[in-house]
Amino acid sequence: MRRLPSKRWQAFYTGLDIGLHYAPSTFEAKEDAEAWLTDERRLIAADIWTPPKLRRALAEADRPATFGTFAEIWLKGRDLKPRTRSHYQSLLDHQLKPWDLVPVKDIRPEMVRVWHNSLDKKLATTRAHSYGLLRAILSTAVDDSLLPVNPCHIRGAGTAKRLHQTKPLSLPELEALVAAMPAKYRPMTLLAAWCALRFGELAELRRKDIDLKAGVIHVRRGVVRADGQVIIGTPKSDAGIRDVAIPPHLIPMLKDHMSMSITGGKEGLLFPARHGGNLAQSTLVKAFYPARDKIGRPDLRWHDLRHTGAVLAASTGATLAELMGRLGHSTPTAALRYQHAAEGRDAQIAQQLSALATGETK
Repeated sequence: MRRLPSKRWQAFYTGLDIGLHYAPSTFEAKEDAEAWLTDERRLIAADIWTPPKLRRALAEADRPATFGTFAEIWLKGRDLKPRTRSHYQSLLDHQLKPWDLVPVKDIRPEMVRVWHNSLDKKLATTRAHSYGLLRAILSTAVDDSLLPVNPCHIRGAGTAKRLHQTKPLSLPELEALVAAMPAKYRPMTLLAAWCALRFGELAELRRKDIDLKAGVIHVRRGVVRADGQVIIGTPKSDAGIRDVAIPPHLIPMLKDHMSMSITGGKEGLLFPARHGGNLAQSTLVKAFYPARDKIGRPDLRWHDLRHTGAVLAASTGATLAELMGRLGHSTPTAALRYQHAAEGRDAQIAQQLSALATGETK
């Protein structure tokens, strides 16, 4: 034993494995340290000794895992984008908080239903995300043999009905919106619509990412804000790393913007904030909201410009695979959300069908 500068006592000994083993904590009284050593000596004498660390680990593993502890380990073990990790942590801290002290093995379907019904029905998306996260965590618990089956059986609870019905911009509306935006944001607005880029991708575009000769934007990075930090990383998914062809009518505009508005050489941001760093979406919308109101589209969100770009691409006859490549989506399901019928396209199809029937096609 030895007395530490803190005046507390530390106990340790050399075990049968010739390793040095310490008590899990220090002791206020010397007698308590002696008692711990006496207990360890009795285990050795009875030939039932195992290293103290191993004993503690086995005891910990034998304790019922609470949802809070299991969820914390689950989250740490996931390879997630910063914003996704922050979102999951927020759901655990607020929506899934009632589960924290419940042993995982005791969670039953009826408990899940009661909890789900208690969530605010006005927050449909948060409600769906919370249920989806609970189901994912408990699915891992099933894999780890902590549960026989997943108790999350509520049909459709992991999806939320889309409250915002996206209406893409018509070409006249897009032209009017660009004209209503401040001059410094017009190139960004055009690229958002015609190239269907995400805001985070646009805000991190640099001179080196633009190949005007080939007419291509190299999307390699994106910027997000999570927990008050600006984080630059790869795009939302692996499919987000892509080359997007620039419609030729935008090349002169982009050439002028790059020659007059960008400093910093190859690393210069195309659309910097006033302080020179990455532009925040909250700054952009201060100009965007008045512009959308001016053209009579108060329903419009900045992300709807990307939707508009997808619809414009679809109207050219682009296949689903081509749309997925242009939008940076890894699954058809995601790309299909943007594939709405362009205005007037259905009427054109109907005319062509009649032409087939009457034999007027060439």
